[in-house]
Amino acid sequence: MLTAKDIMTKDPITVSPDAEITHAAKLLIEESVNGLPVVDREGKLVGIICQIDLIAQQKRLPIPSIFTLLDGFIPLSSTKHFEKAVQKISATTVADAMTSDPVAVTTDTGIDELAGLIVDKKFHTLPVVEAGNLVGVVGKEDILRTLVAEPE
Repeated sequence: MLTAKDIMTKDPITVSPDAEITHAAKLLIEESVNGLPVVDREGKLVGIICQIDLIAQQKRLPIPSIFTLLDGFIPLSSTKHFEKAVQKISATTVADAMTSDPVAVTTDTGIDELAGLIVDKKFHTLPVVEAGNLVGVVGKEDILRTLVAEPE
């Protein structure tokens, strides 16, 4: 059975948490990728930033519903969700917009599990790590290539 090591893109394009949002957007567009792993100075995976994270900046802010009772305000929805939305919409650095602690796979993760994560969880880019260090990424195209690959 094929594993992540067999199909992953080695030495993927990465971005640092302190990079500007515009830099990440340019990389996503220029390299025609959906997501970029975010790594610290030591090469440890700390997050992932995807096109959808940047598109979210163009969303309207979801104002939480509240009602008043005896001159007090009572929220009808989570203020935590509202605060997270504000952070994403107003992000200026990758750290502000990225998904922290992303789902990652190891080099020996089977193609069936990779396909399951991509389809069931709607992930587009899966970081591949060894001992916390990024060693590659698996995307939808990597799995598609296995369907048209010539047998060796």
